Parts: sequence; C-alpha cells; structure tokens
Amino acid sequence: MASHLSWARYGKDKVRVFRIVRNGDWHDVVEYTVCALLEGAALETSFTQADNAYVVATDSVLAKTSPHVLDPVLFALHIALHFVTTYKHITKSVVSIESFKWSRIAVDGKDHKHSFVRDGDEKEVIKVEVDASAGQEKVTGTVTSGLKDLLVLKSSGSAFEGFFHDEYTTLTPVSDRILSTAIEYEYTVPVKEDLTIAGLGALGEKLKFKEVAMNAKKVTLDLFATDESASVQATLFKMGQKIIGENGTVGGITYKLPNKHYIPVNLKFIGLENMTPPEKAEVFTPVESPSGLIMATVARTAV
Repeated sequence: MASHLSWARYGKDKVRVFRIVRNGDWHDVVEYTVCALLEGAALETSFTQADNAYVVATDSVLAKTSPHVLDPVLFALHIALHFVTTYKHITKSVVSIESFKWSRIAVDGKDHKHSFVRDGDEKEVIKVEVDASAGQEKVTGTVTSGLKDLLVLKSSGSAFEGFFHDEYTTLTPVSDRILSTAIEYEYTVPVKEDLTIAGLGALGEKLKFKEVAMNAKKVTLDLFATDESASVQATLFKMGQKIIGENGTVGGITYKLPNKHYIPVNLKFIGLENMTPPEKAEVFTPVESPSGLIMATVARTAV
C-alpha cells in the first residue's frame, strides 16, 4: 500500500530560560518555558530517508542576544523570525512561551531593586507563527496571547436557574452560589504587515502587546467580581465583548472556564442546618471532579 509524508514539524520543547537584565543595581527578571517548532519542504528527507542534513538545532533561543527578552510576545517573534530568516530551507516557525509570574517586592511602599515574589500560579501564554513561504523579505505572522491557571472564586453574586429539566436532572436551581474557576483565555492579534527583526520594536509600540495583556486580565477579573452572574456562559460573553470593545487590535478571544465545585455539607447529624436553602450554606467540601467546562470564542464582527 502506497503512503507518503503529508505534513511534518519538529523542534525543541520545554526549553527553560531565566534571564536577569541588569541596569546598574536595578534588575528585571523573566522566567520562560519555550517550545520552538520548524517546518520546511527540505526537512522531508529527515523523515523519509534518515537524512539529517537540513535539521537545525532549535534550543538556541536568543535568551542573551535578544533585546526583546523582557517582552514575551516580541521575544517569541524574534526567535521565530531568526529561524526563517537565517535558514532558507525553514519556511515556517511556531514558537510558544509560558511566562512565569515574578512580581517585584515592595518594601516600605517602594519597589525593591532586585527582590521578587511568585504571588500567583497564573502563566502568560504566547504562541506566534511566522511564515516565510513567499520569501525571507515577505514574512507574515499571527500572534496569540493569553493567560492560564488564573484561579478565582466569589462566594456570592452567581446564580444558575431556569435550565432544562428532565428525568435525568439532579442539579438544584440556586439563586446565589459559590463561583470558582481556573481561568484560561487566549486572544488573537492580527499582524497585517511584513515582519522583520529590525521592525519588532516599532511593531510592539503599534500593536501594544503589553497594554492589551494588562487590559484583558483587568477586564476579566473586574467582570468576574462585579457581574451578577446568571451563568458562567453569560459572564464569559460579557468579558469577551468588553475586551474586544476596549482593544482595537484584538480580533477575538477564546475562554476556557472549568467549574471548581464546592458542595454543601449536611450538618444535620450535629443539629445544624446547612442544606436549605442552598443560598445560606456556609460549610462546603471542595470537589475536583466531575466538573462543568464552559468554552466559547467571542469574535470581532466584520464591518
């Protein structure tokens, strides 16, 4: 039976990078996990003929030489552009970055010069794809940014009522409940111009990657806290609408919101009411699984 290689990509995953940028005694730090993947027609022989002549090592990720290392989007673009502009046989590069949170410690109300704290488990996630199929002078690209593992909880201001009931339904409607989720979202920022390494600084100023990232997180947390939520679905849509409305460079945003369930404990065995009405419960058992999972994309409407 005849067969052929229809698609291939290779690279290096889980490349750990920690960098200190020193400006005198004032330090900035970043910690990344990088995945760099490459494509190109010439690479086919490494699969089909065991010929490694065109295989490029992918773990040299410019941690020291890139002037953009403190900006994960521009750093990812720099890595990706390095591969497609250095090696003519590499026509596409996909670079993903997870950025770990290090926040500067404040001492007596002032940011310390070189001390930091990991004050949250959320990670900034970046994925860039650059395509040099039309030539090294006509490189195009896409940027996707977001967050994951942003754990949030509100003890009131969330309801779930009016849902479909049949003979299999066991869930009780509730007008006020705990709402908790590990927020994950990613948004697209279309890049509508040819990409160059020399032009990355100007691109960052134009598309405002850092500002958009800060706004997306702020909108998400503000609406989670303040929205009188009729459902996770309804709150999710409001978040997406507001982020698109406030950031003209965002083409769309996808949320993934798994429910973190807290089940009221029946305390009648010690003479305490904790089950009825459910809105008045105060003692709960956290339950990891099974859990609800809500996902949706809110996209900018073409005009």
